[in-house]
Amino acid sequence: MAIDRQRLVTRHNPVVRKFDPYGPLSVGNGEFTFTADITGLQTFPAAYEEGIPLCTMAQWGWHTTPVNERRFSYRLEDLRMKPYRTNGRKVGYPTESKGQEEVYHWLRMNPHRFHLGRIGLDFDLADEGEAGIDDLTDLEQPLDMWRGMLTSRFRVAGKVVTTKTCCHPYQDILAFSVASELLPEKKLRIKLAFPYPSPAITGADWSKDERHSTEIISHEPDFIDLLRMVDETRYFVRIAFSRGARLERTGKNSFVLAGAGDGELEFICFFTPCPPRGIPPSFRETAAACERYWESFWNEGGVVELAESADDRAGELERRVVLSQYLTAIQCAGSLPPQETGLTCNSWYGKFHLEMHWWHAAHFPLWGRARLLEKSLWWYRSILPKAKELAASQGYRGARWPKMVACDGVNSPSPIAPLLIWQQPHPIYYAELCYRAHPDAETLEIYKDIVFATAAFMVSFVVYDRRADRYLLAPPLIPAQENHDPEITLNPAFELEYWVFGLHTANEWRKRLGLAPDPLWAEIAAKLGPLPVGDGVYLAHERCPDTFTAFNYDHPSMLGAYGVLPGRLVDPRIMANTLRRVLAAWQWERVWGWDFPMMAMTAARLGEPELAVTALLYEAPNNTYLPNGHNRQGTRPDLPVYLPGNGALLTAVGMMAAGWDGGAREAPGFPKDGRWKVRQEGLS
Repeated sequence: MAIDRQRLVTRHNPVVRKFDPYGPLSVGNGEFTFTADITGLQTFPAAYEEGIPLCTMAQWGWHTTPVNERRFSYRLEDLRMKPYRTNGRKVGYPTESKGQEEVYHWLRMNPHRFHLGRIGLDFDLADEGEAGIDDLTDLEQPLDMWRGMLTSRFRVAGKVVTTKTCCHPYQDILAFSVASELLPEKKLRIKLAFPYPSPAITGADWSKDERHSTEIISHEPDFIDLLRMVDETRYFVRIAFSRGARLERTGKNSFVLAGAGDGELEFICFFTPCPPRGIPPSFRETAAACERYWESFWNEGGVVELAESADDRAGELERRVVLSQYLTAIQCAGSLPPQETGLTCNSWYGKFHLEMHWWHAAHFPLWGRARLLEKSLWWYRSILPKAKELAASQGYRGARWPKMVACDGVNSPSPIAPLLIWQQPHPIYYAELCYRAHPDAETLEIYKDIVFATAAFMVSFVVYDRRADRYLLAPPLIPAQENHDPEITLNPAFELEYWVFGLHTANEWRKRLGLAPDPLWAEIAAKLGPLPVGDGVYLAHERCPDTFTAFNYDHPSMLGAYGVLPGRLVDPRIMANTLRRVLAAWQWERVWGWDFPMMAMTAARLGEPELAVTALLYEAPNNTYLPNGHNRQGTRPDLPVYLPGNGALLTAVGMMAAGWDGGAREAPGFPKDGRWKVRQEGLS
């Protein structure tokens, strides 16, 4: 019997009934996201600043702060590189700030994403004064994920207010409906305000009103067009409203919208980097488009149902899975790789980390939604010339992919980021996922240049050890577990396995295209390894015998060699010992949200399904999933949400439910003790 998908999804619709600074809900479409408070708008932003900020963000929303009045920007070439010795020569990396702090930190923070504009309710209760968040009673705010509609109901001054909020699935349009007796009494209006951009977590600096402007460029009876001018950044906002409503300026960058005098006001806000054209859809048209899109989304992709399981953990795991599907669809499925906080707020100035793109989006093809990964892969092709320039500047061939970047594809300085290498094989992995979803000549043609340029760098990066007749991943490098010295790290376990996987896969692509396998790629793949071992367990790297004492925190990345990857170099017995040592010795308050699903994937491949479930639901600060579905990273104020955790959860559960190459297909990652009933549809 087919899974009742609507019932599955809607039983996990989040419902907010009290104020929680970590409880805001979001609507979005992958390109654009609006995060709302308990009113369904952004009425009380200050109340959320200590939790999850209320932002309006778009993939195209980037800003660069001018250096000063005489100079607009710095370039990476303005930074002095720190030389590192590798294979008898020196290579420069932008890892040192001493003596050049201004240039270093400016380059880290620019360009940055920003908060496009705040849309909230404005209560004017006369004798009662302005309403605060504590004046709202009888709160009920369900998010209908099946239809993409956020509804908020509450009382203020004894009167009911009902708002509905949704985001158009294909345009950066927010649509709102507000109904209340307060509207004809002129005690309720809509306030709109625009900030100066900031690289801070909120994406906004409300103290610099003089640094930007908002001009009215078109005015009609039922809409108004605004031009936002912020340094070199320009964007437009069209506000369309019910007949008879009025928009009035209240400040240089602020407005209020008042209704026509009846009890309901409908309006839309269209944010765009280009001048708006045509007639925008109404609230009702946008709501209908949302309903069609989200019904299609849930019906066409993969689902996992655990409701008939007797295990007490099944309900919570199912909840996390459903909410993670929604959150990654609105936050991680756009035309650019996402930042770690998605389009909710800024992390690392809004820049994305390419090693995290795998955790954000590799699950999409596995859950029958390859197109949501493919939407962002064009970007790798667009920056391919820069990636080749980066490799050449360091004396390598092929394309070296940056780590911490903005839309421009320029590497950011950092003591760690430029030395990471585990993002290098990622594009080969993505291409392979896409080929499995669409095994045809067109897919090969689209991604072959990325695959081959990536492999060329990987081959160029290794060092040949003549005495041992083997190839090495040699210094300077920092492994996925980022707490290692780049000048001594040698042959990190996960990266060795990933290099082998990448070169094998790249040669498979050559064969599919009718080309002979590259003999050097094959030779290097055959002569990499073995994975470093000490005391019967895999080590972080060859020169780290104290992996489980001095370095037992951050990512236990050696586990990924047999979980994320198929483990060509792995001895399962040694990996089983490693997993148990990690579970016994690791500092769980010092890991990240995706480490738990990574452990679950390793446990599943090892035939340890109970350990897999235990790892997924391990009680630890960074494995917390909030009522809105977000993976919170403990008490870190800079990471109130962490989308790599949500994406990793989906990858692990998909693998546990549908299997992997060479493994069983009937929920091999779940215990066979009679307490789990796993039903799935549409998984690869």
